[in-house]
Parts: sequence; structure tokens; C-alpha cells
Amino acid sequence: MRVPRVVAPLTAAVVAVALWWGATATLRIRPFFVPAPPDIVAAFRRQPGYLLRELGRTFAETAAGFALAAVAGVLLAVVLTTSRTVERAILPLLIAVNAVPKVAVAPLLVVWLGFGAQPKIVLVVLISFFPIVLASAAGLTSTPVELTEYVKSLDAPRWQAYLRLRLPWALPQIFVGLKVAVSLAVIGAVVAEISNPDGGLGAVVVLSSTSADTPLAFAAIMLLAALSVTLFYTVAAIERVLIPWAREISG
Repeated sequence: MRVPRVVAPLTAAVVAVALWWGATATLRIRPFFVPAPPDIVAAFRRQPGYLLRELGRTFAETAAGFALAAVAGVLLAVVLTTSRTVERAILPLLIAVNAVPKVAVAPLLVVWLGFGAQPKIVLVVLISFFPIVLASAAGLTSTPVELTEYVKSLDAPRWQAYLRLRLPWALPQIFVGLKVAVSLAVIGAVVAEISNPDGGLGAVVVLSSTSADTPLAFAAIMLLAALSVTLFYTVAAIERVLIPWAREISG
């Protein structure tokens, strides 16, 4: 009898919460330092509307930035794989941009773009863009030689070869990049909100920490973790719908 997919992760989550709760009770850790699970639940029940509203802001920023990064990343990967010369010219620039610490860029984005959602979305794009480009480029260059030669023998236009052969073959790799990037996108949104705490769960963490409300900060962190897990499995579900044959090929 097969165990349902949700049983194992739920069991692991329950065990982790139980160990956490037991450690705080056994070691008598004050909620100011590390709150126990009941303290976090109580903090959420005090201000559910506030926390859910800020969760919605973080989700909107993350989703917008991730969508832009996904489209731009795949398109740039197509450009990179069309020519070795183009790849040699652009790839070092991408690596250099990716190497810049995003925490250092966040305050500058506020100066350039002002307050609001725009600098946060841009930071999400910057932090999640690179893995999508790398994974997509790797997938687009992994098409078997015999298939590419077969398409050439049919005198198919280059764009048609990309659309009907190379892109479908690259989809498993592209989704690897998307699943890595979607978790990074949440991190990017939080980094931006901490640098510019005018809204979002990152701002909740900053403001509750300054007011010594550690349970509220942990409640926001738990919501961020839930958001990250939900987005990851949403991308994984889309992958299963679009390319159900990928698992059969990988064995």
C-alpha cells in the first residue's frame, strides 16, 4: 500500500514542531529569545488581518518579480545559445552582475526607483534571474546531436528548430532553474522589504524586532516559509502538468 505524498512531509513537520516545543520547554527559553509554537500561534491570532495583508504584499512582489525573471531568463538563454560569440561576450557580464551582493544593491534601488513595490520587484528579478538563465541555457544545449542533425536535414528554419525541438527538450532543465529561482525570489522580496520596511512580511520582522515582539517576528517568518514552500510546489505541479514525460525519461 502506497503512503500518500503528504503524509511524509506532514509527519516531518509535526516532529520538527514537537522537538522545537520540547526544547523551549526543557531549556526554559524565554519567548523574547526563541518563542515556543503556542506563542507564535498566539501572536498570529492577535493580528491575523495585519499578517495576512502583509503576506499578500510579499506574495505580489515575489510573483511579479519571478514572472519577469522567468520570461527574461529563458529569452536570454535562447540568445546565449544561438552563438558562441554572443555567449562569450554576455556570460561574463551576467556572472559579474550576479556576484554583486544584493543586500548592497537594495538601498540603491530605493534611491533610484523610490519607495513602493518597484525596487522590491527589481531586486526579486536580480536575485532569481541568474539560475533561470543557467538552467535554461544548459537545457537548450543538451539536445542530442542526432535530433538536431535530423531537423537540419529537413531544412527547418532555426526558430522552428528551437520551438519544436530544443525548447521542449530543455523544459526539464528550465523547470530545475525555476524551482531554484522561486525560493530565491522570496528571499529577494524579504531583503528588499528589510531595506525598505514600508510593507510586506520583511517589514513585519524588522518592526516587531525593534519593538521586542519576537513571537510576531517568528509568525512572519513562518508565513514566509509557508509561502516559499507553496510557490515551490506550485512550480513543481505546473512541471508535472506540462511535461509528464520528464519523469519517465529520467527513470
